Amino acid sequence: MGLSEPVLAAPVYAPHGLEQGLRALAGEPVFRAIIDRAGEPRFRRRRNGFATLLHIILEQQVSIHAAAAMHRRLSTVCQPLAPAPFLALDDATLKICGFSRQKMDYARRLAQAVDSGALDFAQLDAAPDDAALAELVSLKGIGRWSAEIYLIFALGRADIWPAADLGLQLGIMECLGLDSRPSERTLREMGEQWQPWRSVAACLFWQSYLHARGRVAPILAPELYASAD
Repeated sequence: MGLSEPVLAAPVYAPHGLEQGLRALAGEPVFRAIIDRAGEPRFRRRRNGFATLLHIILEQQVSIHAAAAMHRRLSTVCQPLAPAPFLALDDATLKICGFSRQKMDYARRLAQAVDSGALDFAQLDAAPDDAALAELVSLKGIGRWSAEIYLIFALGRADIWPAADLGLQLGIMECLGLDSRPSERTLREMGEQWQPWRSVAACLFWQSYLHARGRVAPILAPELYASAD
């Protein structure tokens, strides 16, 4: 009996209900045009846990590619990438990995919260959107944008609208033919029309933003991605 080829797990995409949300939004001309021009969004869901939230901290104020490079360097010196081993790393090691002093502080506070049980990812997964958001932003270094990105990509929530996201603001400006990039406040109000599928709407605008620049969704370390339930 010969050896069979390994079966690769199918990617899991964000958010939950993506296909249903696409069907619900595709009747609107702006979204139909994005799908026809750029294709349906396929942003992979991330694992719910310490490593993913840490990666989102690394993404703050830098490109996702720069954050991925920092994560790769960190993964070589912190094995496994878990709270206790992370807390054992000194400043010099984290600096070599690319951490600023501020991100060292935020990351250590996160690791301490997880290690102590103050932040429980299983409970976070079970919490309603508003409660999960409030739990995340209670941590120093996790602002609303970071929390909303986590809710979409790690918890798979379908009705989250990260109005402070630059790519989303630019994507909407381009797709709607606006004269300037909308402010966070303006964009938050605009997003209300796409409930209860605001996460899917955001993914469509991100898809358009990337396509217009000849780019695709960045590839992260395999261990950061979620697997099928």
